[in-house]
Amino acid sequence: MRLRQALPGDPVLAMLANLIGTAFAYMDGRIDPPSSVHRLTGEAIEAAAVTGEIWIAEIAAEPVACLFLSRKGDALYLGKLAVAEPWRGHGIARALVAKAAGRARDQGLVALELQTRVELVENHAAFRKLGFRQTGQTAHPGFDRPTSITMRLHLDQF
Repeated sequence: MRLRQALPGDPVLAMLANLIGTAFAYMDGRIDPPSSVHRLTGEAIEAAAVTGEIWIAEIAAEPVACLFLSRKGDALYLGKLAVAEPWRGHGIARALVAKAAGRARDQGLVALELQTRVELVENHAAFRKLGFRQTGQTAHPGFDRPTSITMRLHLDQF
């Protein structure tokens, strides 16, 4: 497996909407509101590569996972962590989180932060195994109940 940053204009960026959409398909019908992945466009992915970082895991030159990174206060925010189903359980997500921790340290940041939907308890457990802890809850516009939880990992604990 090779991890690399996808820079603006990289042809792999055009493949990511499909990779992410397929990897997040298990959420359909489980989360409310529906995932923003259904609105993810090639232009939005290209913009994310300009304003932040996109890291790709490749096997035999094919993208099998990705992670979007953006600065958020004293933390590096992890978004759109997606691993193709056949490659889950092979340590790829862990490797991408480790890469994010290194990038955060390089920028003088103290933590990693992410959000995951309330309903996706298996994601909560997976992130807890990596050292993330819940720090808050948020509600999408129009909802009077929490729809997402915020999790944070302090780099001195990773």
